[in-house]
Amino acid sequence: MALSPRLSPQLSVVVAAVRKAGKRLLRDFGEVEQLQVSVKGPSDFVSSADLRAEETLRQELSRARPNFAFLMEESGASGDDDWEHRWVVDPLDGTTNFLHGIPHWAISVGVERRMAPDRTELVAGVVYNPASDELFWAERGMGAFLNDRRLRVSARKELRDAVFATGIPFAGTPGKAEFSQVLARVMPQVAGVRRFGSAALDLAWTAAGRYDGYWELSLKPWDIAAGLVILREAGGFAADPEGGDPYAAGSVVCGNQVLQPKLRELVAEGVAYARRHQTRGEARPEAPSGGTPAGSDTPAA
Repeated sequence: MALSPRLSPQLSVVVAAVRKAGKRLLRDFGEVEQLQVSVKGPSDFVSSADLRAEETLRQELSRARPNFAFLMEESGASGDDDWEHRWVVDPLDGTTNFLHGIPHWAISVGVERRMAPDRTELVAGVVYNPASDELFWAERGMGAFLNDRRLRVSARKELRDAVFATGIPFAGTPGKAEFSQVLARVMPQVAGVRRFGSAALDLAWTAAGRYDGYWELSLKPWDIAAGLVILREAGGFAADPEGGDPYAAGSVVCGNQVLQPKLRELVAEGVAYARRHQTRGEARPEAPSGGTPAGSDTPAA
């Protein structure tokens, strides 16, 4: 697919890099059973494909912008500590999907600019799913796009009509009690809840109106840097459960202007309830009346 004429020179660099890394990932995806896989945590895998993709992105982006620093999922922070711009990179978001042959995974590259010693802003982002050849991209003030089509968040206004996306904490990681309490509040009020396994694509799909909103707790900067720019440029709103900066907090609740505050209220209630009961030493608090019991195995719609 030819590059969109709307792309700035900076984003053209990113798109070329993610497409090159994407071609290599697709070859590995076709031979997923032969990948050498090491375990880096409970239910959190890193493959040789992941590492190769990160190195490809580092080489391509460094060549085009040698003065930019990096924050990358596998290798961490690098470059000048006094950076003005940096790439925030997840070379393979949705690794578990990838390793199971599920074609829902993406490369995510955000651009972060330092405005002051203690203040930065996200100014551009690209989320690319090589398996579907869907390229989501945005630059601050320029709108958001899927390939060459402009994106807008959904226009739904009622919770009962909405489909939300979320992420479920892996086994052995914190946040299970909070998630259970939030889900107990959300599910009785909405048309459905989906868990697809890629935060970057959850944000991009919310920007495209496929989801009406999305929430997830305890994320990393590379999970959401690009997606937040795309979402906001598509007219979406994002905050952490308390209404603060989701990028700084690492937790996000997003949607359109009407649904995002409603969803954020439910998420905040669930998180606060779980944490109050954890403080009191109650390992299994009850869900609110009419909700799904905490710890229930009832699947999302």
